[in-house]
Amino acid sequence: DERCENIDLQKNEIILKNEKNRAITKRHYGAFFGADGAFSASRMALMKTDRMNFTYNQIYQDHGYKELQIPAAKGGGWLLEKNALHIWPRKSFMMIALPNMDGSFTCTLFFALKGEESFEKLTNTAEVSRFFNQYFPDAIPLMPTLLHDFFHNPTSTLATIKCFPWHFEDKMTLLGDAAHAIVPFYGQGMNCGFEDCIEMDRLLDKFPGNWGRIFEEFDRNRKPNSDAIADMAVRNFVEMRDLVSDPEFILKNALDKTIGKLMPERWTPMYTMVSFTDVAYADAKRIGEEHDKILSDIVKHEGPGIGEKLEDPGVKNLLEKYLDT
Repeated sequence: DERCENIDLQKNEIILKNEKNRAITKRHYGAFFGADGAFSASRMALMKTDRMNFTYNQIYQDHGYKELQIPAAKGGGWLLEKNALHIWPRKSFMMIALPNMDGSFTCTLFFALKGEESFEKLTNTAEVSRFFNQYFPDAIPLMPTLLHDFFHNPTSTLATIKCFPWHFEDKMTLLGDAAHAIVPFYGQGMNCGFEDCIEMDRLLDKFPGNWGRIFEEFDRNRKPNSDAIADMAVRNFVEMRDLVSDPEFILKNALDKTIGKLMPERWTPMYTMVSFTDVAYADAKRIGEEHDKILSDIVKHEGPGIGEKLEDPGVKNLLEKYLDT
């Protein structure tokens, strides 16, 4: 029940407030790890350090989100396919549904905070009913508590936070969301924090007791990767809400998977690299961008008809030519 209120980096003291009795205490530390989330008090203390060049970038999305619910089927089980991420893409916004172990689905509406079609306009039951009947009519029968959930669950915001450096001398460093909060559209926020721990563990073995060197190397090694996944997560929001229904995007995605299947030693799709391998985020982003140029080149020169040839035995030779140029 102790919340970090502040850190005195000169005295190596953390100031804590007890959430139950409101008592303030101070604790001395040797090396401090600030893993206190997107609105980190640890980062705020670092920002206020005298004569320290600190860059801080906080970008809120124009969209927010609200959680809704699809209950389990009567007698248990799932009302939708349980082994899938369900997406209702609507160009500038979307709703998704993720399965839970009890048979229910957690739905999330990602929607503009302001504007003609936005959360600020959905202020009564009539407007909410109109909106869902217009854009998500197939979901309404599955959501008996829609109106209750909509007006009782909060509308939350989405932000990307980038800062540098993450450490102060040999005394403290930031970890996880405190250093690099990202939007959730690649499903990698928690994993990125776990990768911080892996890198820190490696450096503790490499430079035992040398906190200054450990923190410097940690910044240098992790910052490019956290920036890369932050950018990819924002890009994936556009893909999920809009491009998944675009014919060219669908074709390029099919090509991407086909090349990966036919030539796994030469080609791994970016989503696979990010989600199912330990390829560094920065490398996955760079390789993925190179792949996208090749895929665009194939679609440009071969046309939509290439999609009908993906099962042909000879398509591998055709695709290899583009990889070799």
